[in-house]
Parts: sequence; C-alpha cells; structure tokens
Amino acid sequence: MSVIEIQNITKDYGKGRGVFDVSFAVERGEVVGFLGPNGAGKTTTIRQLMGFIRPDRGRAEVLGMDCFAQRDQVQARLGYLPGEIAFMEDMTGTAFIRFIAQMKGMGDLARARQLMEFLELDGRGRIRRMSKGMKQKIGLVIAFMQDPDVLVLDEPTSGLDPLMQGKFVQLISRAKKAGKTVLMSSHMFEEVEQTCDRVVIIKEGRVIAAEEMQHLRQSRTKVFLIDFATAAEAERFCAGGAGRQLDGCRVVLRTSGRADALIKELAGYTVTELATRTQSLEELFMHYYGRGSK
Repeated sequence: MSVIEIQNITKDYGKGRGVFDVSFAVERGEVVGFLGPNGAGKTTTIRQLMGFIRPDRGRAEVLGMDCFAQRDQVQARLGYLPGEIAFMEDMTGTAFIRFIAQMKGMGDLARARQLMEFLELDGRGRIRRMSKGMKQKIGLVIAFMQDPDVLVLDEPTSGLDPLMQGKFVQLISRAKKAGKTVLMSSHMFEEVEQTCDRVVIIKEGRVIAAEEMQHLRQSRTKVFLIDFATAAEAERFCAGGAGRQLDGCRVVLRTSGRADALIKELAGYTVTELATRTQSLEELFMHYYGRGSK
C-alpha cells in the first residue's frame, strides 16, 4: 500500500481552473517532487490531500485513511508546511511554536529547539516584525518538530536565503535516511534534484509526466562548446551533422549519454578550448511543460 495515494481527483472551479483527473502515489521512504508553475494545481492538490477541501470526484488517501472523511487522523500523522502560513502576528516565534506544539499534544519541545538552532532561528521577536525567511523557518520547525513519518511541504524554501536552502536540503536528506515519506512542491529545481527520488509534473491542473530522478539525470542533454583552431576545421567538423557552427571557429553540440565517441573524434582536430554544461532540471521541466498533454 502506498503511503500517499491520489486517485483521479478533480476539483473544478470553472474556466479551466482547478485540477482534473490527477493520479499519483508516494511510496514509503520515497521523496517526490511535485513540479509546476504558479496556477498549475499544486496547492489545490495538496489542500485536498490535507482534507481542507473535498474533491468533486476521486479519492485521496494517506496511510490508508481518506483525507477528507478522516482528516483529523490524517493531519495528526503528518508534518505539513502550507504555501501561506496563518500566523498569530503579535506572538513571538517561540510562543507560536509552543502554542502549535500544545495543539498537537506535544509535551517535549526538545526537537523543536534543535530545529531552531539548526535553522538559526531566533524566536524571541514578534512575528509581525519578522522577514519572510524567518517566518518560513518557523513553518519548517512546526512541520518537522513531531518527527512525523509523512511530510507534505508546499514551496518549503520560499523566502529562504541560499544558506538556509542548503540546510533544508540537509533536513530532507536526514528524513530520507530515516525512512520518512515526503511530498514537496517546489520551484527550486536544484533542491529537487538533490533530494527527490521521483518528480510529478502538473500543467493546467493535469499530470503530464511522472519520472524517476535517475532517469531524468541519464536522459539530460549535455551541451558542448568547442573552439577549433581554424574556421575551416569547425566547418569540417559540422559537415557530418555533428554540431552547429556558431561563429567562425566555435561550434555548439548537444548530445546525451557518454562523451567517449565525441572525445575520440575531436582527437583528429586542433581544439583550443572545450567547455561543457549539463541541461538543468529546469530546462528539462520546460521541455515536458512545453510538450503538454491535451
């Protein structure tokens, strides 16, 4: 049985807004990235998973429990970070964390204090005076402080600086090693690539791809910029259709897989410079997003 299972859920707000026939699952110990631009349906899907709204059709389950009919039990078993957190702005950060802990029936705040220290969160100030990044740290502490087996995180690094984004990646890596199950929506492709086993891509309320991260890495295109000693050599190299001559001696070549054959071929030329980069996950995402599904 999957830990998170979404079966053909539809929530139609009219005029093409909402989610339509969305299905995917997250297995125990798996970290899944839920990708798509703003308005694609990520938060609507997550809100149904949390039991905040009832789907028009279909079913969402966590740990075998119906997410709407048994939402109290579901919410008690997982850590949740919403895209927009409802704070009590006049409270201090520490008081708010303590308040949520009491609501969750937590008697021991040791883990919350550890998380605050790890995230460098000074919770003494009033929340209304805190930056977006500080508020996001409070949300992360609340999501992780129960040490839940299931985590649902909606844009978890929004507002965090690069250092804290790196610390978030460490949090997910630790959760993964501990066998936690994680679903997180994100625009941060680097963190998804570093942490996720699989990605689900949604466009205009419909899932258009579900891919293993390992497969995505293997299928990504490599881009080579090659500078030849002369324009004639560059032209000769391109004559076989191997690359595209950009300007004089420079050639750009896109390829996937291993570069052994290319290196052997270049041995027959005078190459003055060779640079390479790998297609980013963002570029790969845009490939899938542009392809569509309708």
